[in-house]
Amino acid sequence: MTETQTATASEVNRVSVIGAGTMGAQIAMVAALAGFSTDLIDIQDQQLEQARTGLAKRLDRDVQKGRRSQDEVDTAWARLNLTTDRDAAAKQSDFVIEAAVEDLGIKKSLFSELDELCPPHTILATNSSNIVSSRIAEATNRPEKVCNMHFFNPALVMKCVEVVPNPQTSAETVATTTALAEAMGKDPVQLHKEVPGFVANRLLNALRKEALDLYNKGIVDFQDIDTAAKTALGHPMGPFELMDLVGIDVVYLIRLAEYEQTGDPASLPDPAVKELYEAGRYGRKSGHGWYSYES
Repeated sequence: MTETQTATASEVNRVSVIGAGTMGAQIAMVAALAGFSTDLIDIQDQQLEQARTGLAKRLDRDVQKGRRSQDEVDTAWARLNLTTDRDAAAKQSDFVIEAAVEDLGIKKSLFSELDELCPPHTILATNSSNIVSSRIAEATNRPEKVCNMHFFNPALVMKCVEVVPNPQTSAETVATTTALAEAMGKDPVQLHKEVPGFVANRLLNALRKEALDLYNKGIVDFQDIDTAAKTALGHPMGPFELMDLVGIDVVYLIRLAEYEQTGDPASLPDPAVKELYEAGRYGRKSGHGWYSYES
């Protein structure tokens, strides 16, 4: 492989995940479980320790329930390096997955710095669920090696990964990213071109919009909407339960990010979601969203 070539899936040995929040931590462990040497990077030691504790709790439960073997988990931990030294990790990474906050300015700054730090062959992917990579790629000198690689929460369980190219993304980058997702045990969905919200979230947004409309018009309580989604449509949880699981803050910020890209007022957060967000009722993570989790 020459310096300017893109890494193929077989040449991806080390994966770096930027951001040790819920998604970043689980994506990193998915990579480690799949056999990749993996760096989980964050600017705060406290966040890394929280990630370690959360992952240990989840994996211990998986072992107890027979979903994974203890040897598999121990080997994955040995492959996973939790660090605040982003620069050192980036310099030896073959594939970077950014899972930082949904803020375009932060992402562009980060990708610009990663572009300088990473080897020329390294692919830079964003896990963003809504910000298309063309808006980030322009901050780098390798737009052909930039794309969206969107995992779903909880990443250790959910099989879907959306691979989304921007207009300059090379076919080699798409192929490598898709193959990497498959190597991680995922079922990749490969888009031909980028669109805000991608596939799954656009389908989900249509359901959520209708659910909120029914609730806002006083036609039915949100609890009964969730019941209908589960008992009539066979969904594992209703749209309001899902908002609480994902995080009201995440739902709110995703809608703002889409509005920033489309300028369409229909993209703005629903007033009921905005009210919860401004009250700090973020769902399960805060103990109260649409439902109360304090007990």
